[in-house]
Amino acid sequence: MKFIKTNISDVVIIEPTIFGDDRGYFLESFNKKSFEENIGSVNFVQDNESKSSEGVLRGLHFQKPPFTQAKLVRCIKGEVLDVAVDIRKGSPTYGKHVSVKLSGENKKQLFVPRGFAHGFAVLSDTAVFAYKVDNLYAPEHDAGIIWNDANLKIDWNLSVNEVKLSDKDIKLPTLASLDNPFNY
Repeated sequence: MKFIKTNISDVVIIEPTIFGDDRGYFLESFNKKSFEENIGSVNFVQDNESKSSEGVLRGLHFQKPPFTQAKLVRCIKGEVLDVAVDIRKGSPTYGKHVSVKLSGENKKQLFVPRGFAHGFAVLSDTAVFAYKVDNLYAPEHDAGIIWNDANLKIDWNLSVNEVKLSDKDIKLPTLASLDNPFNY
């Protein structure tokens, strides 16, 4: 596995080593020892998976304390643009984001630490998206930021009329108007 730093030091792209032959391929998607040596100790407690159609945008989501979550995300089938936004007040990268294309083909993963809002947009006909989290889902602590917050300047690689949102995601606030519980 290769652990690649991004322009926000706590957000890391992980490229697995893929062993392939005429039968198919094998890869290691998670190795606790390698992960701890390169990122730190994280105790993942839940795995999630979603299937979405082209244009679906999920995010930008996070959970408020004490149910904050770090995530290890990947796209098993199809392609998504994955985005992590630093929402830690006082951080030198506050309001900045990392975006990376994750796909069933490139098999890259993204580690999104606590204190970041996360979202993804489906760029292929469909996508199967999977992720590990280090804290259980707590609906009463669920929160987020509106996907098209002008101050974030995220290029989702979709036109506005292609974007498909949930009712919940349509109503999310901007980062500036957020009652932000995160400090750097």
